Amino acid sequence: MIKAENIKKSFGSLQVLKGIHLEIPFGKIYSIVGASGAGKTTLLQIIGTLSKPDSGTIFYNDKNISSLSEKDLAAFRNSEIGFVFQFHHLLPEFTALENVCIPAFIARRQKNEAEKEALRLLDYLGLKGRVNHKPSELSGGEKQRVAVARALINKPSVVLADEPSGNLDSANRDDLHDLLFQLRDDFGQTFVIVTHDDHFAERSDKIIGIKDGLIDEAMG
Repeated sequence: MIKAENIKKSFGSLQVLKGIHLEIPFGKIYSIVGASGAGKTTLLQIIGTLSKPDSGTIFYNDKNISSLSEKDLAAFRNSEIGFVFQFHHLLPEFTALENVCIPAFIARRQKNEAEKEALRLLDYLGLKGRVNHKPSELSGGEKQRVAVARALINKPSVVLADEPSGNLDSANRDDLHDLLFQLRDDFGQTFVIVTHDDHFAERSDKIIGIKDGLIDEAMG
């Protein structure tokens, strides 16, 4: 269970989040929706510990992560949270396999163990024949699947995604969406996804609407 309690965040005089209360159970897909500038990405970054709230608390399994040191927080983030962004952010000089292994190496996992898990994920994601290809040799949909594998390599509690299909054509978008639901069903993977895609949001287990810095129950 991920819990956000009274999360507030301002940028200068602009108050973006005005007191967010939220509970996310494990094994579900939650979509965060709302107009541009509503605070969706800010909330996702705070849940993912990439940004700190001005006030409020984030809990993972009743553990208050807001009180962790920067070093402990970085270790927690790498082991417990996976990230997928609109742009894949793969390192161009590395192969698909090497890109997927990076979070595992940061966590000091053995090279053979990390590569074995990366190969398993890439195979599951339909990329068995692309493991030694660099990003420039992959299609947009393949790059985003590599990014999904990278997010999953450390078996995180949750994967946070910010418009993960926003840069894909309609066919690859639909394939990626189906994949996320397959990961939920096959492995009980938790996802929290910022999206403008109404069809995807409607398929998710719950819609979290953000409006004027607060949760809008009418949007869910």
